[in-house]
Amino acid sequence: MAEANQLLGAPFELSGEVKHGDERGRQLGFPTANLVPDEALVCPGHGVYACLADGRPAAVSIGVRPTFKTGRGELIEAYILDFDADIYGEILRIEFLDRLRGERRFESPRALVAQMLRDVEQTREIAQALSGR
Repeated sequence: MAEANQLLGAPFELSGEVKHGDERGRQLGFPTANLVPDEALVCPGHGVYACLADGRPAAVSIGVRPTFKTGRGELIEAYILDFDADIYGEILRIEFLDRLRGERRFESPRALVAQMLRDVEQTREIAQALSGR
């Protein structure tokens, strides 16, 4: 991501309408804003990223959620840190700051939540470091 952002002269970004999902993130304690990728546009590879969502730090997952068999296609899920509002139907702009890790399947929802906590902390650190510039 760093090299792409340097070549672009700004963070790579995408935007889309926040859609309803399976509410699995909410059940795990991480409610997400879900965007369906536009097949006509480029999207970062499957994985977890430190981002800004409308200027707020967000841990963003792109992929097919391999821990759960949903039968759904690719989805962008943004967990916006320290944010609690109904934004369904709104357009959300996501700026990609750094790639945290690739997408993977976890043995259990508990193991996934433990990793998500680490992803959120890493996202917070990256966002704070950038805001300190």
